[in-house]
Amino acid sequence: MIGISKLYCGQVEPSDALRYGRHSGKLPSHLLQFSADKKPVVVWNMTQRCNLKCVHCYAHAVEPDGKDAISTEKGKEIIRDLAQYGAPVMLFSGGEPLVRQDLVELAKYATDQGMRAVISTNGTLITKQKAKELKEVGLSYVGISLDGMEEVHNKFRGVPNSFKKALEGIENCKAEGLKVGLRFTINKRNAPEVPKIFDLVKELEVPRICFYHLVYSGRGSELIKEDLDHQETREMLDLIMDRTRALHDAGMPKEVLTVDNHADGPYVWMRMKKEDPKRAEEVFELLQFNEGNSSGRGIGCISWDGSVHPDQFWRQKVFGNVLERPFSEIWDDPNIELLAKMKDKKQYVGGRCATCRFLNICGGNFRARAEAYYGDEWAQDPACYLTDDEIRPE
Repeated sequence: MIGISKLYCGQVEPSDALRYGRHSGKLPSHLLQFSADKKPVVVWNMTQRCNLKCVHCYAHAVEPDGKDAISTEKGKEIIRDLAQYGAPVMLFSGGEPLVRQDLVELAKYATDQGMRAVISTNGTLITKQKAKELKEVGLSYVGISLDGMEEVHNKFRGVPNSFKKALEGIENCKAEGLKVGLRFTINKRNAPEVPKIFDLVKELEVPRICFYHLVYSGRGSELIKEDLDHQETREMLDLIMDRTRALHDAGMPKEVLTVDNHADGPYVWMRMKKEDPKRAEEVFELLQFNEGNSSGRGIGCISWDGSVHPDQFWRQKVFGNVLERPFSEIWDDPNIELLAKMKDKKQYVGGRCATCRFLNICGGNFRARAEAYYGDEWAQDPACYLTDDEIRPE
């Protein structure tokens, strides 16, 4: 996760993170990516069920009716273990988390345990009453996925009126004072929609938007050929930076982040070196705090069946199951070879990553993407768009 507004527009200084000792339990949410202890933010895909049929779904979601493997009481046991372990955030996802009738109850349990609770949703099920309930339990954030404007979004989501219902969900959250933001997964089909999405963020007065790079996982693995090429990705990052700066300079700053391609960090730094060398030094320090991709270390995932994964995309890698053993025990088990390597993966990555001068601030990028493309989990990430000259050690 690269904070474009934080880095490029100077919304965060290194001293901001240092003030809290870079401890994940003390850092405000907007600084959590700069924590030193990297206690894992845990994504719980609490159900595989969903009311939509998205073409890029990493969860291979199924019909909304049915039963989930993890009961409410077991869910509370999992949350309790995570809270005691020190995981700072519980991210409820799916499928669609709102198809579970106990979502509000479980979110309240997480906040009662001292965790920050957030949800990742398609937004279509957030009625006025549901927004009120989510606000009352102390939910920190609601991330609502949009893939473009109405025509493009509805085509991606596979269900008519998904766009209008998502906008209704956004307005219902805003009316209750819930912090709400947008999530947008970039690919060739919807890249032209990005300027319109920035306009929408401005129009709706939404404070936050995350632009996700495509990860080749689930149904998203069928979209490899629709990922942006390297030049298109560079142009997209420039566009995102330009539009973020324009909002900032117009007195309407938004929190803008890119997710799932940590080459973005060095790219922002290189641009800052040309535009503002002094700020570039601060950006580089913040990127070192960030440390790049944190799969298997600063982020973990629990599936609807209890399986534990390094992140929500790399589901073929299973470290254990919370129905059999607490997450905290699994996560700290030195005998799980891949998990132990993920804690310090910089010494294992190969290809261009192994000699890249930005390895310490990128972390080798996404292992799931490397494996999907090359069949080798330690190969270079094919989505890294930095040139050989740019990554060559000085």
